[in-house]
Amino acid sequence: MSDTGVPSVPGTGVPEPSARARRWRRWRHSRPFWGGLLVLLGGIEILMTVWAPLGVVLHVGMQSFIGYMVPVVIILCALLLWFNPEQRIFYSLISIVCALTSWLTSNMGGFVIGLLLTLTGGALAFAWTAEAPAANDDEVSAAASEGSP
Repeated sequence: MSDTGVPSVPGTGVPEPSARARRWRRWRHSRPFWGGLLVLLGGIEILMTVWAPLGVVLHVGMQSFIGYMVPVVIILCALLLWFNPEQRIFYSLISIVCALTSWLTSNMGGFVIGLLLTLTGGALAFAWTAEAPAANDDEVSAAASEGSP
């Protein structure tokens, strides 16, 4: 226990994270969180540039239904990356394709910023792998002794 009455990690003086912080960390590490966040930010940025006033619009493109649909699909893919991480490969590829499509449909991909955010987030989500649960020392030593000649 530290001087402030908050439990601390033995030998470090660093306060232990609360149960809520541990649940948040566990949730965050069990899915492509940062990739999904970047895809979400990119989709929101692209959507906001579609709504930009006409004086700000650089590239009119197909500003009809598809101009609004592409960023909505990107935002949907970001949320699905968070809440259905088992299908992350599919959602990351769809978000990358939609980001490239936004170059033509949504003000040059949200003035390029949204395009880059979405491409980076899609790549992070595509490359993400789940952490393997830590094995017991007994299981590791048993596996090592069985494998040695």
